[in-house]
Amino acid sequence: MKILYAVQATGNGHLSRAIEIIPHLKKLGKTDVLVSGIQADIELPFEVKYKFKGLSFIFGKKGGIDYMKTYMKSNTFRLMKEIRQLPIDNYDLVINDFEPVSAWATHIKKLPCVALSNQCATLSPRVPQPKEKDRIGMFVLKHYAPSTAQYGFQFQNFAQNIYTPVIRKEIRELNVSDKGHYTVYLPAYDDERLIKNLTRFKDVKWEVFSKHNKIASKHKNVYIQPINQAAFMKSLSSCTGTLCAAGFGATSEALHLKKKLLVIPMKAQYEQVCNATVLKTMGVPVMKSLKKKHGHHIENWLNNGKVVDVNYPDITADILDQIVDDQLHNKHRHTFSD
Repeated sequence: MKILYAVQATGNGHLSRAIEIIPHLKKLGKTDVLVSGIQADIELPFEVKYKFKGLSFIFGKKGGIDYMKTYMKSNTFRLMKEIRQLPIDNYDLVINDFEPVSAWATHIKKLPCVALSNQCATLSPRVPQPKEKDRIGMFVLKHYAPSTAQYGFQFQNFAQNIYTPVIRKEIRELNVSDKGHYTVYLPAYDDERLIKNLTRFKDVKWEVFSKHNKIASKHKNVYIQPINQAAFMKSLSSCTGTLCAAGFGATSEALHLKKKLLVIPMKAQYEQVCNATVLKTMGVPVMKSLKKKHGHHIENWLNNGKVVDVNYPDITADILDQIVDDQLHNKHRHTFSD
């Protein structure tokens, strides 16, 4: 069997998951890897056969997506060329983690495409939904990477084909401790804004991982350092708590490591609003933004925040075995109602 595994590279969560999934797929068939996007900080330790620009969302510096930069970086003609040049007919099975090039290549040729992502589970009626609907955000989630069968990931097992998060081996093997600092990953905020808001909590050591600076620096009790996976995992494993956006990867890892968690969903990023809604039902506090008027949420979390107990077993191989078995027997899953 020839398998194409296609991964979105906007953010790090998709690639972190891919590190665990790809070795299992290689045991099930000849597997080629496709990566599209330009915003990730993780390199896959595997051969990547296809690298495309795809269609990426660009992080801003005020807490959300920078739509002007996203528009400037977008190129519809290039995207269509990438879709056309992908030899999608060469594959017996396409597994897609919210990746648009392979998804639209299969859609145009009316071929099967299996979605395996957090995004495809987000709009399930079984998953808690935000009170305020975002029509544009919902449209993007539904149509960004079309699929014919869906298997999703969420913070809880809401339905038969919605699974708990894939936690990479490096995270599972960390020695967990509590050295009293707080790990911060808010890629849509610039360093100046983070420093201004975090230095107000003078007795707290903040270890901030910045997407906007390549040089480490110290500002009173705030330690800024460029994103580095080894350093981030070390900080995360030994922190008291984690302040981060509501992306799926970092939040899942923090929960798995039994760290108290506070999230600020990225503005105009409906997936993160949905993730935050689920986390809130689990007892994770959610902040609307990093503005000073919301600072009492940080203070309350520092003083009273608690660890949310989760159980994320290593079932990645079982999930992939199930997907391959279903597809070989044409048991396409079109909804999350079972």
